[in-house]
Amino acid sequence: MFNNVYRLTGVRQIERVTTSTDLNTPGKVIVRPTLMSICRADERYYTGTRDKEVLAARLPMALIHEAVGEVVRDNTGTFTPGTKVVMIPTHAHGHDNLIADNYLRSSTFRSSTEDGFMREYVTIEPESLIEIPAGAQSTMNAFLEVVSVAVQAVRRLQETMINRQDKIGVWGDGNVAYMTAVVAREMFPDSELYVFGKHQEKLDFISFANTVQIDEVPADLKLDQAIEAVGGRGSEAATNQIIDIINPRGAIVLSGVSENPVAINTRMVLEKGITLAGTTRSSREDFQTAIDLVANNHAVKERLELLVQNVKHVTEIKDITDAFDEDLTMNWGKTVLDWHM
Repeated sequence: MFNNVYRLTGVRQIERVTTSTDLNTPGKVIVRPTLMSICRADERYYTGTRDKEVLAARLPMALIHEAVGEVVRDNTGTFTPGTKVVMIPTHAHGHDNLIADNYLRSSTFRSSTEDGFMREYVTIEPESLIEIPAGAQSTMNAFLEVVSVAVQAVRRLQETMINRQDKIGVWGDGNVAYMTAVVAREMFPDSELYVFGKHQEKLDFISFANTVQIDEVPADLKLDQAIEAVGGRGSEAATNQIIDIINPRGAIVLSGVSENPVAINTRMVLEKGITLAGTTRSSREDFQTAIDLVANNHAVKERLELLVQNVKHVTEIKDITDAFDEDLTMNWGKTVLDWHM
C-alpha cells in the first residue's frame, strides 16, 4: 500500500514523500492519525533554530510527536479496527528493569531521531498504543503526550522527595507548566499548590492553585518540593529562585529544556541538602495515568480543554505550514491539527 509521509526538508519547507507500507507486517498495527498537536520542539525544527549539525543529521524528517489516531489494521490481534488510540513517541529498542524506556540511550524518539506522526498511516508496535475510552475522548487528546510528560515529572518528584509535602511549587506559566500544575493538583490532593510565573494573563487561567508573580514572592513563603517547568533562557533564574525558596532537604525536578548550559547555585544546594532530579519525556505507564486522569475526573478534562486555542483543519501541505506559522504567534495554548491527509 502506498503511504504519504510529510517531511520537513528545510526551513519552513514541508514536502510529501510517497513510501510503501506492507499491510501484513507481522507484529505491527496500522494507525491512521486523526488529531495532532504542535510542540515547541517541532517549531524549533520548522524554523531552523536547532543546532545546524542537528538539522543536517536529522532532516528530512516527519515532525509531530503528539498525536492520536484510529486503528485501521492490527496484525497482532490486540486492537479491533476503529479503536481510538494514543500513539507513544518513545520507540524502545531494548529494556532495562531499573531504567524506564524514556531514559535509555538506546531508545529513539519519533519526530526527533526518527520520523514523527505526520503521515497518512503509521506502522507501529502495539505496545506503543493505548486505547482511549469514550469518556476520555476529546480534542485535547491531541496533546495527551504532554500530559504524560507532566505525569512523569510529578512521579519523579514523588520518587525523589522526602515525606514532606505541605507546600508544592511549579515554576512556569506556559503550556507544560500549566499541565504539570493540573496533574500535580490531582497527585498531591492534600498539598498547597503554588504556580510561579511572570505573565499574569497566563497565570489567570489557573483557578485551582495559588499563583505568584516571580518578582513578587512573599519573603516568608517557603516550599517543601518543586518542579521547574520554565525551560530555555529562563530556566537558570527559575532554578536559582527555587533553590532560594525551598526548605532544606527539598527536591527539585528539572523538566524545562534548555539549549544552553545552565549555571546554578550549587553552594546552596549543598548547604540545604537539596536533591536535583532530571526528567524527560514519558513512559507507557505515564500515558495510561494521563488517560485515566482525563477519563475519571471531569475537572481535569475541562482544565486541559482550555489549552485548545487553535484547531486547524488539514487537507493540504499549505494547511500544515499555516498551522505552524499561526502557532508561532500564539501567546498561550495549543494548536491542534485536525488531520485529513
